[in-house]
This record gives sequence, C-alpha cells and structure tokens, in this order.
Amino acid sequence: MTARFLIVLDADSTLIRNEVIELLADEAGRGAEVAAATEAAMRGEVDFAASLRTRVAALAGVETGAFERVRARVEPTHGVGDLVDAVHARDGLVGVVSGGFHEILDDLAPRLGVDLWRANRLATSGGALTGEVSGAIVDAQAKADQLAAWAAEHGVAPHRTIAIGDGANDLRMIAAAGLGLAFNAKPRVRGEAPVVVGPVDLAQVIPLLP
Repeated sequence: MTARFLIVLDADSTLIRNEVIELLADEAGRGAEVAAATEAAMRGEVDFAASLRTRVAALAGVETGAFERVRARVEPTHGVGDLVDAVHARDGLVGVVSGGFHEILDDLAPRLGVDLWRANRLATSGGALTGEVSGAIVDAQAKADQLAAWAAEHGVAPHRTIAIGDGANDLRMIAAAGLGLAFNAKPRVRGEAPVVVGPVDLAQVIPLLP
C-alpha cells in the first residue's frame, strides 16, 4: 500500500494521556517510584534503555490479568480521532512507535484507527511478568529507524513524513521527519523540535497535514 504521506506518533503522553508503565507499576504498588523514573527518562536525564529495564524490573510478579485493567484506564488524547480521520481522508497513513508495550498497543491501536505500530514486549512466565523486556528495546534510534522503514515500505518520500512526540527519546524521530512536532512536550523537546503544538489536542495538528 502506498500513501501520500506518513504521520508517526509516540504513544504514551502523545497518542494517549497516560504513561502505561506507570499504570502497570500501580498494579505492583510501585507507581510513584516508576513515575519519577519515567519523568527523568522523558526529560533526557538518563539513558532511556537502561531506565526502561530498571522500571520494567519493578513490574516483576504482576499477573498478566492486569493488562485488562490497565487497558480500561487508558485515555486517548483529545482530538486523536479527528486527526486519524483527517490523515486517512488525505490518503495518509498513521503509525505509532512506542517505548511502551505491545500488550496494550495491540488492543488500542486498531481501535483508534492506527495503521502501523511497534512497541516493546514484556517477558512473562507462569502468567506473570518476569521483570524483563523481551527482545530489542524500542529506543530513540529505533523510533527514527522505524519511521524511515515505514516510509520506504509505503512509498512515502522522507520530506512527506511527520513525527510527533513529547519526550527526549522522540527527538531523533522528530529530527528525521520532514516535519517534527513537539506535543505535550518536556522542555528539552520544546526547545529542539522545529514546531511546538501548545494545546493538548491532536486536532491542532490537522492544519499542518499535507
């Protein structure tokens, strides 16, 4: 399938209002601890992959049944449906690449009309999380690489790609896109992104679509 353009969003605090790892950490009684570590990672104060491994370790023992409760708590960001509809009306594709988890995104993405998605996977054993990430971690470089790969796969020229994110691990993707947008973003991202979207409303992106 070819497309006129490709828009790729981060998931946590961009596509959705939540940080899924914090919701999972609530199930382990470690929500506040993990939230503080997530905030530091999003500000770019620590290495994302190392931070993610540490935060996922805090989830060890959480039963996989918790995924259903977490999915029920996820709140899509205001305007996401309007943006997805506008992209599709213009023959574009919507992708999501996330440092979060397939266990949530595989349910959420198709419900929101997302065409393409990639995230991390959580290792499980005996119906519970082991506290480890399964496979390679989706970090800043992986996000940028995935944007380029999806564009090539669907015949989209690099200058017709848009990337939207909030955290430091989105900066390489934002820099690699034809148009990079800071959305609901941390100070470093607002300072480095070419365009900053102020309101936390994804419909505000529609006028920027090609």
